[in-house]
Amino acid sequence: MTSIFKIPWRLAIVAVALACCAPAAKAVPSFARQTGLDCFTCHVSWPELTPTGRQFKLNGYTFGRRLAFPVAGMLQVAYSSTRKSDDSFRQNFPLDRDVVLQQVSLFYNGKLSDHVGIFSQATFDGVEHRASIDNVDLRYANHLSLASNDLLYGFTLHNNPQVQDVYNTTSTWGFPFSSSPTANVPAAAPLIENLAQQVAGMGAYVMWRNTIYAEVTGYRTSNHLFSPLRLGVERDTAAALRGFNPYWRLAAQHEWDGGKHSAMIGTYGLVANVFPDNQVLTGPTDHFRDLGVDAQYQYVTDRHRISAQLNYTREWQRWNPDAQTSNRTDRLDAFRAKATYYYDKRYGINVGRFSVHGSADSGLYDTGEAVTGSGTGSPDSAGTIMEFNYLPRRDVRLMLQFTHYNKFNGARVNYDGFGRKASDNDTVYLVGWFMF
Repeated sequence: MTSIFKIPWRLAIVAVALACCAPAAKAVPSFARQTGLDCFTCHVSWPELTPTGRQFKLNGYTFGRRLAFPVAGMLQVAYSSTRKSDDSFRQNFPLDRDVVLQQVSLFYNGKLSDHVGIFSQATFDGVEHRASIDNVDLRYANHLSLASNDLLYGFTLHNNPQVQDVYNTTSTWGFPFSSSPTANVPAAAPLIENLAQQVAGMGAYVMWRNTIYAEVTGYRTSNHLFSPLRLGVERDTAAALRGFNPYWRLAAQHEWDGGKHSAMIGTYGLVANVFPDNQVLTGPTDHFRDLGVDAQYQYVTDRHRISAQLNYTREWQRWNPDAQTSNRTDRLDAFRAKATYYYDKRYGINVGRFSVHGSADSGLYDTGEAVTGSGTGSPDSAGTIMEFNYLPRRDVRLMLQFTHYNKFNGARVNYDGFGRKASDNDTVYLVGWFMF
């Protein structure tokens, strides 16, 4: 069996060639061209935002000059190797241990007027061989004086819960920032992590004295007028929501020592009613209630960069009367933690811990399938991620990531009922990540 730690020579050649042939450093993505700032002014390391990056996003992506052609691109070339890649595994994941074009993205990002800006992304998925709209966040932002204090306020239209968030604790912009598209992953995750490019969110937010952040957003199915927000996503694979579904966000942040240090503690929640059949938009729905807490700390200098994030989400699930579940109600808890250190904005290490724990429900999780199923009917999974990053230049990242599972879909050993162990899904993931 090929060692999972063997780096494929084809990926190494592709990564080196692309790094050498990438455009000159001045041809950085459109936000950097718009502001005239180095990428690391707004990012600890992309996509994690610094205090400056958070202000840029909150102000509607409007800092700097308006570009005539605010377009940028991204390309990822990847290789993954799973510890146990036998015949049953490769039936589900045939591209394991192959070099793949993970994705190619085109961005239209930038200032549209003094108070309006946009982040938008279209992506070609090289594994699924399809193109679709990706993350979109259209904003209006302005300021007013309230009792002699600055109040930043804004409005957002977006297509992914928490894509509008400015902290790197939530699932959309949280760690891991990139993961293998050809690896096995746990079956369970909260609903708030599973609505990307399926919904339209319309929200309003405020930041008072650069200290208190609050947001309220309503999510609905992205159909009719909002269909462009799921362009390329088939209707039969997208969630259908009943009416408007409320989301809220509250956070307190503090910066000190000229912005070198920053910290945040926050909470958020989503209440959603989802039709069990997205083609039948009548009748009873499944009810989800997500409640989360999170925290973040950053220390940012030119030489040393340190950050840490925590996130915990609890979800209560109530199923419709006709649901093929074992329980009428279930609960799911998800936890993530990450610590980062970057030296000289070039060498970085991320260490993360994650876990999912919830009600055992054979109707939900015991599919009877090898590799991906749960023979115990439990969603419990836990593991550790260690990641090494090297940035030979500002717009190129070479990344090596290790994922180890202590538990997978309910058990450490024989989790699927066919003899597979949790650690059999341990994965080595290499990626060349290029921005232009």
